[in-house]
Amino acid sequence: MTISPESVTCAGGLPGVSPATGGLRLETALKGRWGRLLIPSLSDLFFVAVLGWLFVSGAGGWMGLLADGDTGWHIRTGEYILDHHSVPHTDLYSFSKPDAPWFAWEWLSDVAFALAFRAGGLKGVVLLAGVTISLFAVLLLRWMIWSGAGMFVALLVGLLSVGAASVHFLARPHVFTMLFLVVSLWLVAADRRVRSARVWWLLPLAALWTNLHGGFLVLIVCLGLLAAGSGIEGWLYGAGGPRRWTPFWRYLGLTGATAAATLVNPYGIGLHRHILQYLQSDWIRNVVQEFQSPSFRNENVRQYEILLLAGLVTAGLLLRRRSIVEFLWIVTFAHLSLTSVRHATIFVTIAAPLIAVELARGWALVAGKAPRRSVFLIFDSMARDLNGAFRRASVWPVVVVLALVAIDKPIAWPADFPALTFPVGIVNRHGAEIVRSRIFTEDQWADYLIYRFYPREHVFIDGRSDFYGSALGNEYLQLVQGNYRWAGLLTRYRFDMALIPVEWPLSQLLKLDPGWRVVEDDGHAILFATRLPGGDGAHGAYKD
Repeated sequence: MTISPESVTCAGGLPGVSPATGGLRLETALKGRWGRLLIPSLSDLFFVAVLGWLFVSGAGGWMGLLADGDTGWHIRTGEYILDHHSVPHTDLYSFSKPDAPWFAWEWLSDVAFALAFRAGGLKGVVLLAGVTISLFAVLLLRWMIWSGAGMFVALLVGLLSVGAASVHFLARPHVFTMLFLVVSLWLVAADRRVRSARVWWLLPLAALWTNLHGGFLVLIVCLGLLAAGSGIEGWLYGAGGPRRWTPFWRYLGLTGATAAATLVNPYGIGLHRHILQYLQSDWIRNVVQEFQSPSFRNENVRQYEILLLAGLVTAGLLLRRRSIVEFLWIVTFAHLSLTSVRHATIFVTIAAPLIAVELARGWALVAGKAPRRSVFLIFDSMARDLNGAFRRASVWPVVVVLALVAIDKPIAWPADFPALTFPVGIVNRHGAEIVRSRIFTEDQWADYLIYRFYPREHVFIDGRSDFYGSALGNEYLQLVQGNYRWAGLLTRYRFDMALIPVEWPLSQLLKLDPGWRVVEDDGHAILFATRLPGGDGAHGAYKD
């Protein structure tokens, strides 16, 4: 019996289409413009998978992006800029430092969040942040594959990196630093492989980055280490003659030009001085949680720990191969990440491609010694064949994002900040009294009050630790801790309401004080008011 080729059904395929024929047709389709545009790539699928894994079906979901109250005042600052067509130079939100000089140093991010909020409410804000984070993840993965890591190694390191960085997955301006750092260092890596004028795109990118988030200083540090490392490599290992100093002079000039580009901001060099003072503040390092060392107690920090150990091993191997620049990058940011958890994401972003390349080298060594028909070689061949599918992008990520914009149900989009973190219920029920009062509350809850009630409500202290400084910050802590000065501070600042967590010592002190009464206790937060004549809000006239 003769079996014609047309009658064959390939496993997992279409009748009459062999794997070779199917692959040829796909390759032919991808040569056309429409094929490249409409056929999804593995890169596209990874983007959609990260978006779905973290935010659509993840434990925290979209609501997890609003776990930090700073998002509230970022939205309101952006709206102020849109309404007044100017960037504020003095405080907008406090009664403790009214009209004091203030740096709205993330003003462009504020505008982006405000535009997203006006277009779609909090759904627009979290969608903007979630898409930015997913872009960061997919570009980091593609950078690893471009650097020489196979698909399986890149996926392993990429997923670990996303997990480690998730500690800072919030709707705050630092998400733009995560994205811009990947783009910037990939440009640098491409220039080190083949010198190109494209590296000078770092100048406008740095100017844009400066107005989005203060993390632009990381780029200046990386470029400075690049110049220094290139100089050391030329001095120790370069061939004789002046050409060995060419990379040093090139990257020293790039560092200087990029630093100059960061002066394009509403505050000029004053912004740089302010950020450096902020980062060097002992008070900030001692009391602000994200400036303290990481605590290795949860899953995402354990993933960072794995990458930290892998990064230090990688640094040793790089030093052995005379790669001074990469060695300096890893060691410098490993140290910074151990002193401040906010730098953990920066370390992961810088170290992940270098770790992936070293793992790929080890993979190649093992593959070279493996038997011809081993499973290891099969996976190695698959990785090499599939790498190309990560090097292109189609229209499908845009389609998915537009679909999310259009869809409201059954996705659980946030209508408000998370009630488990913020006193949403009490604020909803007593908003009228709160607006008329001079209220003392937690700094993160003050961010939420700014979001809910600005410009009618002003606060004592909020999440802008760089603005309030140590003097007001210490008084805030004395109130939080029920320090012996607590009663005098409440009187001095003429508070007539307090909205505080139930576990604070101050809540027990106010319950015992005859001058205060409990308005509501929901087991999470307690709202107090004074018993002064005139009822709630007796000091409202002093609020502003």
